[in-house]
Amino acid sequence: MSGDSARERILEVATRLFADLGYDGTSTRLIAEATGLNIATVAYHVGSKRDLYLAVMERAHRKERAALEEVTARLTPDLESVLLLLDHYVDFCAANPEIPALWVHRWQSDASDVAHLENAYVQPLIEMVGEAIGKVAGEDIDLEYVVWSVIWCTHGFARGGVLREDGQRHRMDDPSALIRFRAHMRRMVTATLGITP
Repeated sequence: MSGDSARERILEVATRLFADLGYDGTSTRLIAEATGLNIATVAYHVGSKRDLYLAVMERAHRKERAALEEVTARLTPDLESVLLLLDHYVDFCAANPEIPALWVHRWQSDASDVAHLENAYVQPLIEMVGEAIGKVAGEDIDLEYVVWSVIWCTHGFARGGVLREDGQRHRMDDPSALIRFRAHMRRMVTATLGITP
């Protein structure tokens, strides 16, 4: 296995484990075992567990930022564009469930000794999206809370789903649950922004 492919494999496995178990619940030994490498080889390719976590979070951020930049660049100042952005974000989270999971763990004080990630990664995206939807929202709308409400709901649904009468949690990997969630989010954002469709 070449150096680049070994590093990529380690990042993929670490992303999955950090998303499932959190930073605090994932050991370097577990990552090494899951990749089929020894701890020394993992350290050689990615450094310490903290270094690996930072690489995982940076990689997740770059992916999310690219997705949001791609859609915000095409927006026009109208409700349909805001809903397009919302749909795009929900689709992104459905296609990359590890990213909401990583952030939900952080909300629960996981990796609390790594404190700068929210300022470095989350805040710039909040500002970018807030600026995009601010062209449509009324002056009395708290854009920061609108954006955060979408994040809280989407990440919560991605991670926890909805408990149904069958006793099962239905998440983003359930097509019918995803359709209902998307429709609900569209209604919620439209009502919150005070825009008449």
